[in-house]
Amino acid sequence: MVNFQFDLIEDKVEFFEATTLKTLQKKIESQIDENRAIMLGVHSVSHQMHVNENGQTYFTAVVHFKKK
Repeated sequence: MVNFQFDLIEDKVEFFEATTLKTLQKKIESQIDENRAIMLGVHSVSHQMHVNENGQTYFTAVVHFKKK
C-alpha cells in the first residue's frame, strides 16, 4: 500500500523585480492569483525603488503570503 502525505504550505515569501512599477504590479497580481489556488493570501508587501547612475529606475518587492 502506498501512503501519501500532504503538507499544506502555511507561509511563503516571494521576491519580484521589474524596471517599471506597472510591470512589477502585474507580476505580483499574477502570483496572487496562483497562490489563491493553494489557499494563500497576501499577508504583507514591502517594496523599494532604486535609481541607478544612468537615471534608470528599478523596482523590487517582497510579498509574504499566508494560509487563509
